[in-house]
Amino acid sequence: MPDQAISLPEIPKRPRGRPRKTVDERDDGNRRHALLQAAAKLFRRKGFAATTTRDIAAAAGMQSGSPFYHFKSKDALLYAVMEEGMGTALNFLRAVVAAPEYNTLPSSERLRALVRTHFDVLLGPGNDFVPVMLYENRSLNSRQQKSLAKLIAQYESLWMPVLVSLEQSGQLRAPAPLARLLILGALNWAVQWFDPKKGASLDTLTDAAISMFIKES
Repeated sequence: MPDQAISLPEIPKRPRGRPRKTVDERDDGNRRHALLQAAAKLFRRKGFAATTTRDIAAAAGMQSGSPFYHFKSKDALLYAVMEEGMGTALNFLRAVVAAPEYNTLPSSERLRALVRTHFDVLLGPGNDFVPVMLYENRSLNSRQQKSLAKLIAQYESLWMPVLVSLEQSGQLRAPAPLARLLILGALNWAVQWFDPKKGASLDTLTDAAISMFIKES
């Protein structure tokens, strides 16, 4: 007697491509960004130590335990805020330096473009991320500090070509490496005192900074 064919149940075919995300999964990125924004604002205004995860969740419109779905701890959230801030600042400055017209500008105008971008990052609307890094860097552990230092070094390195050019032309008021430290230190301090309600614009600040750092050609 010939063997009878065995009838196997039909296996449903897998849909091509990635499986569709649920509504919650699609909203994950938005929720994470909302937490970062809320945390940055609170860390800047209240300080890291005085801010609780309950505060952050409430500010982001979430339940008190929701931050721990995205971040293991408040420390991890603090680092994420700083990493986000430096990553954004680095991308902005890279875009300025990579623009075709940038290298056609005189060195003084290239420095002006960098200073203006830096002020945008520090003082523009909703930009609490980098100021938190300036205030709360010591709250990070050593591993986090080293990781963040790499981003900072990349950011600062973008300033050196124009500073060296200005030094070589005799326009820079200090040696390029020292000028970089002094310039960024002075610009960063603006987060402590700048108040747009008092009438000074970011363009006015930029003009004042340039007049301090370089000599008129």
